[in-house]
Amino acid sequence: MSMRIKKLVTGMACVAALTACNMDYHEYNNYNQEYLSQNYDEVIGMLTNIYDQLDYDFGQDYSGGMLASACDEADYAYADNDICDFTNGSWSPSNPLSTIWTDSYRAIQMCNQYIDNFQGLTFEDLQLNDEYRSHYFRYKNSFHEARLLRAYFYFNVARAYGDVPYFTKMATTENVNTLTRTPVQDVFDSIIVVCDQMYQQLPADYTNLGLDGIAPAENGRVTRYVALALKARTALYAASPLFNENNDPELWRRAAEANKAVIDTCAKYGIALGNYSDLWGPNNYSAKEMIFVRRYNGNISDLEEYNFPIGVPGGNSGNCPTQNMVDAYEMQATGLAWDEPGSGYDAANPYEGRDPRFYLTIVKNGDTGWPSKNTSAIETFYGGVNAEPISGATPTGYYLKKYLDSNIDLSASSTTKTSRHSWITYRLGEFYLNYAEAVFRYTGSADAPGDWGMTAREAVNVIRNRADVQMPELSTGLSADAFWEKYENERMVELAFEGHRFWDLRRWKEGDKLGSVIQMKLTKNADGTISYNRQTVNRTWDDKMYLFPIPQTELMKNPNLTQNPGW
Repeated sequence: MSMRIKKLVTGMACVAALTACNMDYHEYNNYNQEYLSQNYDEVIGMLTNIYDQLDYDFGQDYSGGMLASACDEADYAYADNDICDFTNGSWSPSNPLSTIWTDSYRAIQMCNQYIDNFQGLTFEDLQLNDEYRSHYFRYKNSFHEARLLRAYFYFNVARAYGDVPYFTKMATTENVNTLTRTPVQDVFDSIIVVCDQMYQQLPADYTNLGLDGIAPAENGRVTRYVALALKARTALYAASPLFNENNDPELWRRAAEANKAVIDTCAKYGIALGNYSDLWGPNNYSAKEMIFVRRYNGNISDLEEYNFPIGVPGGNSGNCPTQNMVDAYEMQATGLAWDEPGSGYDAANPYEGRDPRFYLTIVKNGDTGWPSKNTSAIETFYGGVNAEPISGATPTGYYLKKYLDSNIDLSASSTTKTSRHSWITYRLGEFYLNYAEAVFRYTGSADAPGDWGMTAREAVNVIRNRADVQMPELSTGLSADAFWEKYENERMVELAFEGHRFWDLRRWKEGDKLGSVIQMKLTKNADGTISYNRQTVNRTWDDKMYLFPIPQTELMKNPNLTQNPGW
């Protein structure tokens, strides 16, 4: 990044939307608009900085804590971590925890500023350059990207807060502190309109445009597939009970159509489900299922430092999968839950014969080669080398595997301390599940295809039939309640630790499931066998937590804002 862009980024960082900083980004801090408009690299650098605002959940916001530890997927090993304030009763408008409000509006203002002030440029000094056509395409396309990115940031803030201020022009400090909250369904509708427009404008593949200079460097940019994906996810949330209070069936119809469009378009253009194992590791961004990933800049090891087991060089523990999460993995031979009659579950060997996704997601007692350089078996029984009573050892009996790079070696002598990490924003598997939910809710049956040719049950079975998963198919004739239980379980398993469960339980209005989690306490007996004892740990849940509290500082600055109910 050039020094000029660094200075520009510094100026933009001061423009924290809906904060005390001056919202009028016409004050460019280091360079004025006229200078920037004459410099192609500076203009494109502004868009790059917008991409840098995209969210991910590698623990960067909560000193290692992931949203998984704020729901029933995980329990954080250190009770004083900020992520625990979501569940211990400390969450409040004066302790709003999340930066979603500030981060989203900062990014939205950056998009507004870019779209409003930097169109119509020609960069005459580049016109004799051999790559001028490529540069100019990238410049013209950048405004389509900015519009879609703005819609993405609006989805993030609406998902968390419900009704939110919606504006698509640069707002001064004076103006922004008079804004009122737009009804959330109107915000969702606006996002969907933008997605429809950008589907027509954005390329499907930046590497296939016949333009020199447009090459793999562009593969982190939003495409028409991303527009379809954002529309589909938005439509699903808009139809969900938290936001669709009257259960309007037309919203479920729209969600089914939008998610089926993702499935059909991906099938047409070669985006397909592959191995579940391909979704993790330093090269996951290239898996054929990916629609959009947030490519982290540079190589890191933060995720591994936060989550490698205590007792492994450099490991500090962290987001420890709960027994609730483990229980979600069915028996592979029967497709039944561990506690269903005839499942084949063996209480003396509770981890044998599980859904293969279990072994790709969770580290359990007795595992070897985790991480790769560890020559000892993992011991999570009391007194074990990776277990209580060591400070910071897993409280649940498990450690996290998914997303972590086993080849990273955090020992002092290591030469492989970092690797690439990419956060999955959209992948095809999500949209089979989204479609299954929407068509089920619209038709009221797991076996009715509606107008789209695929039933909810069939969509879920596509996921269960992954090449390296091969779980028994859901049978026909399931009652509505039975299918919904299976569906929720499948979604929890398939999308574990990808940032969905925290939001799913809220949009379904099933917050009561966040009132406690189950830990597994292991004891090694004198004869070498292991005893397994479940322990329930209560957490704080209140229905006001379906929506986030608007930060008190924002209410103090803008008297036209109203707080969410209960806060």
